[in-house]
Amino acid sequence: MNIYYPHLAIVLAVCTCFSIATAYGQSVKLMRYDEDYSHLKDSARNCYNRLKFLPLSADKKVYLSFGGEVREEFGGKFNEDWIRNQGFNSSFLQRYSLYADLNIGAGLRFFTQLNSALENGSKYGPSPVDEDQLAVQNLFAEYRILKDSSNRLAIRVGRQEINYGSGRLISVREGTTVRQYFTGAKVTYATPRFSVDAFILEADEVNFGVFDNRPSHQANLWGAYSNFYIRKAGNFDFYYLGVRRDHAEFEEGIAKELRHTLAARYWKGGGGFIYNLEAAYQFGKFGKGNIDAWTMAIELGYTFGNSKFKPSVNLRNDYISGDKKAGDGKLQTFNPLFPKGGYFGFNPLVGPSNLMDLHPYLTLTITDKLTVQGDVVFNWRYSLKDGIYRPGGNFNTAGSISDHRFIGTTYLLSADYKCNNHLSFSAGGQYFRVGDFIKDIVPLWDNSKFFNAQASYKF
Repeated sequence: MNIYYPHLAIVLAVCTCFSIATAYGQSVKLMRYDEDYSHLKDSARNCYNRLKFLPLSADKKVYLSFGGEVREEFGGKFNEDWIRNQGFNSSFLQRYSLYADLNIGAGLRFFTQLNSALENGSKYGPSPVDEDQLAVQNLFAEYRILKDSSNRLAIRVGRQEINYGSGRLISVREGTTVRQYFTGAKVTYATPRFSVDAFILEADEVNFGVFDNRPSHQANLWGAYSNFYIRKAGNFDFYYLGVRRDHAEFEEGIAKELRHTLAARYWKGGGGFIYNLEAAYQFGKFGKGNIDAWTMAIELGYTFGNSKFKPSVNLRNDYISGDKKAGDGKLQTFNPLFPKGGYFGFNPLVGPSNLMDLHPYLTLTITDKLTVQGDVVFNWRYSLKDGIYRPGGNFNTAGSISDHRFIGTTYLLSADYKCNNHLSFSAGGQYFRVGDFIKDIVPLWDNSKFFNAQASYKF
């Protein structure tokens, strides 16, 4: 693949125009369609304000907003598949996106976003999450039936990104170059202390080329996600998710999967004592057999806000079910559905199926702009009769040939430098020390290493 240098010329022009944006302290959100620039309608008409609020009517009730992102990343891997003398492999990853948000009065909007994800350098070629040369990432119409201080009701139809909770089951997958999206309909209702989304969506087939992604023409994901906020008690999330895959693969085999997930989450973020407790149960059909799977996650932490560097000490612990016996027609392997790729590290080698892990980590705020974090992740198989899975939940390697449970230990060190609300830099290193299970299934095994550096500009 060739590097598309014309993208960089556009970047330089845009960055010059938007350098003034930092003075206005605008908040750039994970989901770009959540941003609201209507407050700029009476602001000075500088370059930034004109592109964030471009009135198309005399009363300024019809207006356009533009924005986008440039992300450049270099990553290197040593023995990435735990194979001795596999050698060094590197990738230069690029993400470019541009969106336009057309608002017509208080009720109607049209949002569209193009995304270009490029990979260069890997001796194995790009992975599905590394390259999608040009795609329509978002293209939806939204009608706001209610929009006031106490009630909001809206319906959205079209292609759209979604992200819920901690991203364990439904994530936009920000860490990878190719973000995840769906096509369908969603209804949202929200009050100051309660919100619920109900949706029916299809997951398209993502390919490497230009506008070559194919619709699945079937509902792959449907359900509802709700949040309750109770003062002095915290946040409670309750949700149901249904998925369908016609050729799902596990160590049990390949068959049609129709799976239902019921889950609850209790959490508190911010400073001081934080917690995140989440549990999910799955049932349904895999071929002619029944699905009976589950997961439980616990995260506890405390931020010492009055101490030097404001240290935050956290501990995660996950239990994720695996299949009890391959080939018996029944399936106990948990399906993480559409998770974020980096939940167990920024280059995870083990995914959230048939897994137990213990994950302590420490975060230090060196300055207002610089934070560093150190992690250790211990990984075990939950079931000795099931294998290991990739970060997206796809089947990786059979496990029934080994009686060992311990997969390995991941050591991580990362640093993030945020210049302002738009420009940020990050770097990290990862070392995976293999356990007895990997030594059993990889004859000439070796430990794996990874490092990366990333620069991101969002406007």
